[in-house]
Amino acid sequence: MIAREHGLPSWPALVAHAGRLAEARRALAGPGPAPDGDRTTLHVRCGSDIRERLAQAGFVGDFLEVSDPVCLGPVPGNGDLRATRAAFLSDACGLTKADALARLDAESSGLASAGRYERVVLWFEHDPYDQLILARILARLAEPPRPAALEMICVDRFPLVERFTGLGELSAVELRSLWSTRKPVVDTQFALGTEVWTALREPDPSALHKIAAAGTPELPTMAPAVRRYLQELPWTTDGLGFTERQALAALRRGPATAGALFQTLHRETEPMPFLGDTLFWSILTAMAAAARPPFTVDPASADGPWPERRLVLTYDGEDVLDRRVDWLACRPPVRWLGGIAIDPAAACWRWSPKIEAPVPADGS
Repeated sequence: MIAREHGLPSWPALVAHAGRLAEARRALAGPGPAPDGDRTTLHVRCGSDIRERLAQAGFVGDFLEVSDPVCLGPVPGNGDLRATRAAFLSDACGLTKADALARLDAESSGLASAGRYERVVLWFEHDPYDQLILARILARLAEPPRPAALEMICVDRFPLVERFTGLGELSAVELRSLWSTRKPVVDTQFALGTEVWTALREPDPSALHKIAAAGTPELPTMAPAVRRYLQELPWTTDGLGFTERQALAALRRGPATAGALFQTLHRETEPMPFLGDTLFWSILTAMAAAARPPFTVDPASADGPWPERRLVLTYDGEDVLDRRVDWLACRPPVRWLGGIAIDPAAACWRWSPKIEAPVPADGS
């Protein structure tokens, strides 16, 4: 019971966790070998949030950030993926086209050269942002030549952290304690990553949902993340994606700054936090561009950065939340979920909360 209260399945697991923390503290208290110093090592992460903390934890290997957020925007199966993603990053993240292309090329070349390291370690957590990037990386590294040793640290919780949202919130000691939990990536995980990455790029979400519904025992964090991702489709009930609905529901409590709105979702209402603030602003920007926007921006704050803009729910927003009006009837801009175009002017796939599955526009 004590172990379960601390987020662990058993007493031996709690003892093992305490032991890892104690060992990490001792290692950091005095001079000693780097935990990854026995081999040339590349640490791969879908962001830069743990780069400095890994160094503080005594790691000496190189670091590669692979952070194209394929959980949002177009990820087509055909055409120029590089150009498509660069255009999305430029629009959503405020990058120049040149900077977006440079970022994508750095990720690509970094993965291409991973084979020159004696060991590559993937550091990921359980949410859609991480897991879909992980699928892309696994699909890429499945191609020969594979790294000599590819290992993974993938967690969905950390003891004593009540609402675990990611590795970035862990201390240097806590990150170092995870080192001994890493496991080799096996063939079934390469196959799963390739399957998810292929399905993500299809214009039909059926294959992706099939993966989520069947479960992914080879990588247990993948199926729940894929299911949460699919809930970003317009719902049959109101036309809103899950994040859009959370944002409007939070505004129904009263006007709030976009920054406060993000904190509400991140800390309270989102069951699987996966969006950073910049990506959240891009969703708000698209919603505000609808022919009938669900909120207005207080003119006194309209010229400020997104976190400081004060948002007020409109009558249209109230009508959408109350299901009197379908959100797509308010004509928001076209948005993409992987290979799926969500176009208000055309029939599109939706998420049915009744059967917890995607359904085509005709509901069949």
